[in-house]
Amino acid sequence: MNNQYIRREVFCCGTCHELKSFWEKEISKQTFYRELEEDRQERSALKKLREEWRQRLERRLRMLDNPVEKEKPAHTAD
Repeated sequence: MNNQYIRREVFCCGTCHELKSFWEKEISKQTFYRELEEDRQERSALKKLREEWRQRLERRLRMLDNPVEKEKPAHTAD
């Protein structure tokens, strides 16, 4: 289990300053973990793959909406 999810128990802090510094440290740890996770997600190939597939789907939909006709109707003399 990740340390960031472990519940922290504060049993005895003699002063408000100790309590405040404890929570400031906890907040800075959480911020650090969050930034690491954001960096990991930015480096992930998943975002790039999703964008590539989105572009492919858009091209496919455009092609289906506006098909290129291979056969042109023959001119008939009336």
